[in-house]
Amino acid sequence: MSARGSAGTLAVAGLAGTSSMILELAAVRLLAPWFGTSSQVWTHVIGVVLLALASGYLLGARLSRGRDPARSLGLCLLGAACATGWLPAATAPVAAWFRPGEVALDEAAELLRWGSLATALVLFLPGTLVLGCVPPLASELLQRGAGRSAGDAGGRVLAVSTIGSLAGTFATTYVALPQLGLSRTFLGAAALLALLGIAVLATAARSLPAAGLGLLAVTLGSLAASRARAPGSAPGWRLLEARESAYQSLRAVEGEDGGRTMRRLQVNEGFDSFQSVWQKAPGFLPDGYYYNFFAYPPRWAQRSGPWRVAVLGLGAGTAWRVLEGALPPSMALDSTGIEIDPAVVDLGERWFELRTGDASRRVLSGWDARTALRRLGDDLDQVVLDAYANQMEIPAHLCTLEFFREVEAHLARGGWLCVNVGGFGLGDPVVEAVATTAASAFGQRLLALRVPFSRNCVLFVRARAEAPEPEGPGWYTGDAEFDERLSRSALPGAWRWFAPGSAPVLTEDRNPIDALQRRSVEEGRKLWLSSP
Repeated sequence: MSARGSAGTLAVAGLAGTSSMILELAAVRLLAPWFGTSSQVWTHVIGVVLLALASGYLLGARLSRGRDPARSLGLCLLGAACATGWLPAATAPVAAWFRPGEVALDEAAELLRWGSLATALVLFLPGTLVLGCVPPLASELLQRGAGRSAGDAGGRVLAVSTIGSLAGTFATTYVALPQLGLSRTFLGAAALLALLGIAVLATAARSLPAAGLGLLAVTLGSLAASRARAPGSAPGWRLLEARESAYQSLRAVEGEDGGRTMRRLQVNEGFDSFQSVWQKAPGFLPDGYYYNFFAYPPRWAQRSGPWRVAVLGLGAGTAWRVLEGALPPSMALDSTGIEIDPAVVDLGERWFELRTGDASRRVLSGWDARTALRRLGDDLDQVVLDAYANQMEIPAHLCTLEFFREVEAHLARGGWLCVNVGGFGLGDPVVEAVATTAASAFGQRLLALRVPFSRNCVLFVRARAEAPEPEGPGWYTGDAEFDERLSRSALPGAWRWFAPGSAPVLTEDRNPIDALQRRSVEEGRKLWLSSP
């Protein structure tokens, strides 16, 4: 083999590595609308990819002993192109086998665990397996053609394949997904593999074998037909816009709730959940929306002037709209919102009347909540923590003892931290862990209120002060309509105090929040199965 031929073989190995990493990273995004992007889903996808690659290496080693490893390499590349090109179109029907119908989150524990694994096996094992054949076949071609040792040939192939994978990692996250979208990202990878396969077969045989032509025809058909399809909207809800960002899959939908026209922002969600909501008028939403509880602290404060708020996890701005309409007339909202995904802010401006850019509404777009918090002052009246990676997944670095201590340092004396926690009751393991951790960080008792008609609890803790006792002094405000809400929150079973150190706390060193969230969903499923 000439130096040119050796360089060509290494180029094929490198570009195949690029395609394999595109397949692995974008695979989770394909599953996200059906199963989310929790650590379980990532584990299943990575596990399937590793299993497929290991099997592919063994198969490639066997094929490399044949008379024409170049032909085998070309056919493997075409096979990988075919399997990759069909993925966007195949995901919806395959995922529907393992996650049928509209399923509530409290029914979804087993689906999250086994459904995503089964779907990943069906979808991603074939293409990744044949891609795994590429390194041993390329190594064999180098060894035979250039007279290199097995170690030399294998080391060179592994080096360029890894460099290709590195390029694919950055290209997928920063270019392909945000600029091309999910379907075109897969189709681009499939087209690249098809071209590589054609080039290898043409070079090896001077013409395309009949088998290669057949696979090429199927590949080209998949390129023309394949398109990703997310789960359909719930009955009565219509899709306004769908978008792929660098972080997640986004959908804005519109429908009715309680006789009101509502819009919802769904993020990596195929269950009955959403991240932000909108109604025509600012202020309180219908019962069952936890955002209403963020208006409790300014009502309890009963003072005039600016109410300085930081919202960590702004989303499309629901917390702002509730506070705008629910603040007492003597108060004016002065708020900073932090949202890690700029595409969410863009959808908020388009569909959710999210105001940005004026003096009293500042948005830090593209910032992590914890990093941005350090840029804020130490005189905040309220910090709202509503940051979720998926339907139920609190980012681990936003629920530790150290983080809550940072939050307290930014609050004025008597300032409030309000945390939305997804949980199936006040005894939910996630609620208990996060509440105890925040109480320990503040050195104050923490009040947890259950949101009726939902699977949410809202936590309230103050800096160097204590929240009012339900039905006690300072609980009611004198506003009859608002006090009716407070009276429902004071009913037996609707609230609970958490004392500092009453349970193990979550720290930077030891934070089993992922395991607690899995346990929460499993316990919620048991409650659902035992209900009449």
